[in-house]
Amino acid sequence: MQLTAPAAGRTDTRPRTRDADGMAVASFVLGLLGLLVLNVFLGPVAIALAGVSLWRGTGRRARALLGLALGVADLAVLGLAMDLTHTVSWSL
Repeated sequence: MQLTAPAAGRTDTRPRTRDADGMAVASFVLGLLGLLVLNVFLGPVAIALAGVSLWRGTGRRARALLGLALGVADLAVLGLAMDLTHTVSWSL
């Protein structure tokens, strides 16, 4: 079942890999940034962007996987910091 028609001049119905490549890079950058600040928000966003970019068939698969790993690490760092400080949040 085709949900949308291909853009003018395109013959295939696959999502554009350029968008997926951008999402892979954004996932990596947000995951890296999330290790320092706002990891409760940036971690899940990095995970979601990595998942979508992998699903769309990005050409930057390694970067998407790194973004996924960094997103998970963001949440792990948050959990560890909350456990060590016995608080609901943490800061540098």
